[in-house]
Amino acid sequence: MTTLAIIGAGRQLGEALARRFGREGFSLALISRNQERVDALAADLAADGFTAKGYAANVRDPEALVAALDTAAQELGPIEVLSYNPLPQKEFLRPLLESTVYDIKAAVEFSVYGPVAAVHQVLQGMRVLGRGTILFVNGGSAVQPVQHFAGTSIAFAGETAYAQMLDQALHDTGIHVAQLIIPGGITPGSADKDPQVLAELLWKMHAERGEFRTYATELEVQPY
Repeated sequence: MTTLAIIGAGRQLGEALARRFGREGFSLALISRNQERVDALAADLAADGFTAKGYAANVRDPEALVAALDTAAQELGPIEVLSYNPLPQKEFLRPLLESTVYDIKAAVEFSVYGPVAAVHQVLQGMRVLGRGTILFVNGGSAVQPVQHFAGTSIAFAGETAYAQMLDQALHDTGIHVAQLIIPGGITPGSADKDPQVLAELLWKMHAERGEFRTYATELEVQPY
C-alpha cells in the first residue's frame, strides 16, 4: 500500500481529496499545523474504513515538514502522491502597497521553501517506487499577479516556476508533476469548484498524467 500525503489537509479540499484517493486504496497522511484537527479528520476517515493518520507541521518550518513526511512514510507506506495545497494566511492577501517585507518573506516561506522541502523529502521514495505524482494547487494569482493580493502573487509565482522546473527535470522519470489553478478559490456547491469536484479533477490529473497545468474554470483577466 502506498500513501497520499496532503499538505494543508482540512475539511474542504483536503477531506474530499483524501476520500477520493482513499477509495483507490491509498493510505492517507494528513498534514496541517493543528494536531487536534488532523487527528479528528483522520478519525472520521478511519471510521469510514480508510487508513489515515494526522501529522502536525507548519509549512514554514522545513524541518518539521520533513519530519512529518518521513514519519508518515514509515508508518503508512511510501509516499506515491504528494499534494501541496495549504490555505494561504490572511497577511499574504494584503494589497501591494500595504505589504511589508515580512509579509512577503512569510509568503515565500509558505509557497516556495515549503514545497521545496516537501518535494526533496519524498522524491527518493518515488524514485525507488519507480513512479509518483506531485500536485500543486494554487489560486489564479499563481499565473496572473494581482496587486491586491501581493503575497500570494509573488510567492505563487515562485512556486509555479519551481513546479514547472520540476516538471522539466522529472519528465522522463515516471514521476508526474501537475498544477491545478482554481480561479477565485474553492467554492462549496459550485459545479466547477466544489471540493469533491476538484478532488475528482486532481485524481484524473494523477491517473491520466496529462498536461502540466489544469484550470478548474476559465481564468478571467483581472482589472487593475
